[in-house]
Order: sequence, then C-alpha cells, then structure tokens
Amino acid sequence: MTSHDLRTQLESLTTEAFRPELAEIDRLPTLDIARLMNGEDGAVPAAVAARLPQIAAAVDAVAERMARGGRLVYAGAGTAGRLGVLDASECPPTFNTDPEQVVGLIAGGPEAMVTSVEGAEDSPELARRDLDALKLTPDDTVVGISASGRTPYAVGAVEHARALGALTIGLACNEHSALAAAAEHGIEVVVGPELLTGSTRLKAGTAQKLVLNMLSTITMIRLGKTYGNLMVDVRASNDKLRARSRRIVSLATGAGEEEIEQALTESGGEVKNAILAILAGVDGPTAARLLRQSDGHLRAALARADG
Repeated sequence: MTSHDLRTQLESLTTEAFRPELAEIDRLPTLDIARLMNGEDGAVPAAVAARLPQIAAAVDAVAERMARGGRLVYAGAGTAGRLGVLDASECPPTFNTDPEQVVGLIAGGPEAMVTSVEGAEDSPELARRDLDALKLTPDDTVVGISASGRTPYAVGAVEHARALGALTIGLACNEHSALAAAAEHGIEVVVGPELLTGSTRLKAGTAQKLVLNMLSTITMIRLGKTYGNLMVDVRASNDKLRARSRRIVSLATGAGEEEIEQALTESGGEVKNAILAILAGVDGPTAARLLRQSDGHLRAALARADG
C-alpha cells in the first residue's frame, strides 16, 4: 500500500476524522479543556451499550471453549495491544487463572509495552508467528484489537486463528472494519472522532478497555470463578489480598474470624474451598473433592453437598 493509499484510507475512518470546532483548543483555559475531554468520555458507555448483544454472544462462545480447556488470546499493536496485555495480566491475581490461560500478544513483543517498535503493527506475518508459538487449538479464542479496525497485525492474527479453527473476535472502533469482517464475532464500538485528531488512546482506548473488562470478567463469571459478586478464586499473593480473602469468606458465610481462619488453614488458603467447608459443614478435603466434581462451580458444589 502506498503512502497516498494509506492516507486516503485513514481519512475515511471515523476515528481519524478532523474536528474543525476544536482547532483552537490549545488556546482554551485548562479547566475548559478538561470539561471538553470529560464530555467526550461520557459518550463512550453509550457506544459500548449499543454493542452489548454482540459482546454477550462473544462471551458465551469464549466461555464454552474455555470450559473445555481453551485459552483466551488478545492480539493488538500499540495502545490496543497494551490494553490486551493489561487485561490478560490481571486475570491470574483476580481469578486464579493459570498465566497461560489468558494471554496478551502485542506487536513487537514485551519491549513494545513501554516503547514504540517501528513497523511491527504493519506485519501480519509477525502475528502468525506469535500465534504459532502458542500452538493454537479449536478450543482457543483469539481477540484482535484495533481502534482503526485495519491494523495488519490484528487482522492477520484473526485471519490466521480462524484458518486454524480457533474462535475469533474482532474489536474495532470503526464500522465496516476489515477486522470485524475477518472475525466470527465482530464488535465495532463507534465512539466518533477524537479530541486530538487520530489519538485513539483516548475514547477508542477507553471503549476497548470497557469491552475487554466485560469479555474477561463475564467469561470468568460463567466459568464459576465468582460466587455472586465475590471473587472467590482470588489468589492471596500479598497482605492486601490475604485480608481480602478473609473478607470474602466473611461476606459469603457470615462466619466469625476464628472459623474463617480455621477453614482457610484447612483449605490451604483457597477461598472457594473455605466457603464451601463452612456453608456445607464439611472438611477441607471433602470441599476440594466436591469442587472438583462440580468443575469448580461453588453453587453446584453446594447443591451437591446438600443432595
């Protein structure tokens, strides 16, 4: 593609549109600029709301595969790639997932998290290589993330994953995007032109973060990683999380501190097991067995214990 062709393509994208009414924004008082930005951001949730049916359908498809042992893989460049890596990295401490279960790929590799790796986003071949290193299976899901919806790395990742039989999702911020068209599930959250022309780390980045929050969180709810709105699979890896673990057991059971400590000790610090032990009146090993038989779903394990 020539530079003229690329310029023409970018000029046609909503996310790249120029807003003449903001041409003198740099002359405004700081508070006025902040008000403008805040007003812009307020439009993002409505744009996400317009795509909730597509998001829900994608979540159900992801959860079905992850329940069979599949992985959730994000692939993007620049801000989009960093948001995917962020979401993936927060799943182990929040939901006690294996680090290999939710993976974030960014064009250019880990170095690209903190610096620009020139040319990496233009390479669909690089996306194919990064995915091949993961040895994809049909139970895996690949989510291509790109504000423009045309980034070759993200589109290439989705096309390659789909050819291998994996589930594919394309998350973009322009309609009629190549990324959504390439994916089985297209999610196009159209937030409109940015305050700074083409700066898609702003509204587009916020929209992507909101959708990724939903994809991972609701998938984990479907997989039994929560009990109500409690993070019962939280990994207690520091003092704050250990205190949170005790609080979660308390909120779920209403038990006293001594009983909570005993249950957590018996269960090796596993919050879900401790809750089951207290509510079902069973010991730690029995709680672990009931959860294994219930594929980790606490409500199902409680029903099994009562039955």
